[in-house]
Amino acid sequence: MTITKKPKPKKKVCVVGLDGVPYSMLVELAKSGVMSTVARLLDIGHLHQIKASLPEISAVSWTNFMTGTNPGNHGIFGFTDFKPGTYDLKFPSFLDLKVDTIWDLLAQNGLKSIVINQPSTYPARKINGVIVSGFVAIDLSRSVFPPDYFSVLEQMGYQIDVDSAKVAENPSILWPEVSKTMASHQKALNYFWDQDWDYFEFVITCTDRVHHFLWDAYEQKNHPYRQPFFDFYQQVDRIIGKILNTFKKMGQAEENFFLLSDHGFTGITQEVFLNAWLEQEGYLSFNNNDPKTLNDISNKTVAFALDPNRIYLNLKKKFPRGGVEKSDKKAIKGEIAEKLFKLEFNGQKVIRQVFKSEEIYKGKYASRGPDLVVVSEPGFDLKGSLRKKEVFSRSYLQGMHTWDDAFFWSMEDHGPNLAIENLARIILKRFK
Repeated sequence: MTITKKPKPKKKVCVVGLDGVPYSMLVELAKSGVMSTVARLLDIGHLHQIKASLPEISAVSWTNFMTGTNPGNHGIFGFTDFKPGTYDLKFPSFLDLKVDTIWDLLAQNGLKSIVINQPSTYPARKINGVIVSGFVAIDLSRSVFPPDYFSVLEQMGYQIDVDSAKVAENPSILWPEVSKTMASHQKALNYFWDQDWDYFEFVITCTDRVHHFLWDAYEQKNHPYRQPFFDFYQQVDRIIGKILNTFKKMGQAEENFFLLSDHGFTGITQEVFLNAWLEQEGYLSFNNNDPKTLNDISNKTVAFALDPNRIYLNLKKKFPRGGVEKSDKKAIKGEIAEKLFKLEFNGQKVIRQVFKSEEIYKGKYASRGPDLVVVSEPGFDLKGSLRKKEVFSRSYLQGMHTWDDAFFWSMEDHGPNLAIENLARIILKRFK
């Protein structure tokens, strides 16, 4: 009798992303029993506290993750960027990305990827496998590749994201919106999991939405939505557990499973409007009393800000009314940084760090980026609005992003000082 050995399962890798989930909160929810699957992962593997991108927003941080590079190489500096040589803004899309992604590199070796709800991948572009774009995605028909899967998603009632504009007008619809979005994403997860793939990535973005609107429910013990907040995280934990269990049933090792977030989160004390501060300090002036865009700035302007915390010098040859000489850049950047460090609110220090562009960006497109990126102390949410005249204000938002409290879980310990752009290399190594 001949005994035939079962063929060894083909190696696969699975990545689960939790948008905007901080390391510190994940540890607390695991220890308190809210997230039992995560608690087990913490027992058997390593949870790394990592740094997000600068600025610490999803458009940049997820792009750093999926390319393993920084904006100086991949060319995406924010949710908005300048059209070269103008003050006009554009919304960079997936088509503007200058380098290969994880799944592009895998495709070069004939490996198939399925990527669901990855932010900053709109419009969907060709990959060897399937991609369903995450926010900011506008049209579902342009959010899917191959396009044949559009009808599948439409039939399952796929909803790309929570309608944040509607929630801002009527906060009571947040949980129904979250429930509808999560349910449709789980349907897509179940459907595509059964397809042929080597790399599978599933990102949950409702976490970020819940934090922006209901961070107080996490911090305040008597908050009316505290239990729904924890119920939501139990649901997230169950999804992680289901993915991991089915992954292991496919004969895959936990060494090939990864969990991460793209930035941290904390509560808001005050929103801080950088353009109002720059105007107050004499660095920014306008040609009219009601500026609506950066095209309204005067030629006396030295510096201006873009959301959320990017400061640009009004350089000659770079901007139409630029008057700042390149030879003066270093001195002006130093002066602005020094003044920002002195900014206080009710005796509290507002600014934690000010990074110069050369400290952050390396690569062909580095000159397109801001001259300074400002990192606040926790609780001070930096903004780039032109319409606000006061430096400090408050809106309906309860939570803000943080730079150095994102997380990465893996079975291996990869040491301290990890940044989100380091993770692609770690994940790709699992295919060797």
